[in-house]
Amino acid sequence: MKESFGLSAALATPFDADGEIAIPGVIEQAKHCLANGCKSVTLFGTTGEGASIGMQERKQVLAAMIAAGITPQQIVMGVLVDAAEDAAAQAAQALAQGVRNILLAPPSYFKNVSDDGLFKWFAAVFTMLGTHARDVIVYNIPSVTMVPLSISLVGRLRAAFPDVVVGVKDSSGDWPYTEELLKTHGDLIILIGDERHLARGVRLGGQGAISGMANLLPREVQAMAEKGIDDVNVERFVEQLLSHPVIPAIKAILARLTEDDSWLAVRPPLVALNSQDSDTLFAAFGALFRAKAA
Repeated sequence: MKESFGLSAALATPFDADGEIAIPGVIEQAKHCLANGCKSVTLFGTTGEGASIGMQERKQVLAAMIAAGITPQQIVMGVLVDAAEDAAAQAAQALAQGVRNILLAPPSYFKNVSDDGLFKWFAAVFTMLGTHARDVIVYNIPSVTMVPLSISLVGRLRAAFPDVVVGVKDSSGDWPYTEELLKTHGDLIILIGDERHLARGVRLGGQGAISGMANLLPREVQAMAEKGIDDVNVERFVEQLLSHPVIPAIKAILARLTEDDSWLAVRPPLVALNSQDSDTLFAAFGALFRAKAA
């Protein structure tokens, strides 16, 4: 039997004072997550501000991580673009280096699109990849994309591309959808992106998570993702986190935990969390996870 997916940290991306990716910081954070329960790390997903990271930067970071001893099979690459040609190019670049999976979001500039249109877009990406297409996890995150992936669309994609589409990351936060996804497509790698539903989803057959919270609490999220163990404190903190812009909020906590304010930087159009909100959020984190915050 193929090994379960487990926990992948959706890595936050550090930037230096000039707005460039701080590659040593990426490597340090990746190694920290891998040493503390994560089977892999996901580069340039939503938490990693992947929509703001260009081709050349992706190439440089991936090469540096591999050179630093992180194996390609410990890396998932996020692809969050609208043009099928760009999606294929980003995926091909990563697949050529042997990454474990591609996390592929749907195109999101045009709204209210049909399943037929989405199917054709994914098909175009896979056709451009040709024989190199493999190990794609399609990404359902309608709160960001405003483009949901229906249960039936997942079925069409896996039927048409059985050697390519291997899973779904569901960050919908919609438990009835998640439950139906697990029921209908449970033989795929179903990853739960909303930590409030993670343990319950794993108990119903989910294979793990690609989790932004794993930047902050890898061991706690590992127990949820691999063993289906509920963690009320993690779930409570997710609720706190969602009352702020999530990516700047995660980075604000990382800055406090690492005592490195460079983590506060985000790329436009995002803006950093203000100091008052950072203080409030870290106080909530400390109340739930005192040992971590000390």
